[in-house]
Amino acid sequence: MSGAFFETYVVSEIIKSFYNHGIEPNQYIYYYRDIDKKEVDILLVKDGALYPVEIKKGIVPSKPTKNFNVLAKYNMPIKQGMVIDNAEKIRVLNDKAFVLPVSLLGY
Repeated sequence: MSGAFFETYVVSEIIKSFYNHGIEPNQYIYYYRDIDKKEVDILLVKDGALYPVEIKKGIVPSKPTKNFNVLAKYNMPIKQGMVIDNAEKIRVLNDKAFVLPVSLLGY
């Protein structure tokens, strides 16, 4: 259950950040899960592009961006996403995403 609690915390912090900046989050934040149970925790949609976000409780999770490719069916540009985890610093994960420490949410 700790992973589910961590995801809920991260999503609530992101939503609060939108509200704190006077932005309605329902226009930008989505969740993706398909019939094959492939999911992306958060889809940020802005200016006709998708920014996938995965939330992982651990540090250095295995293959956190594996489901980003399923978004290609929307015929929208898929920009560099992020993985939010318990890392200590921002770093590039791969060509699809960078890692953002959960401790930096809200700044």
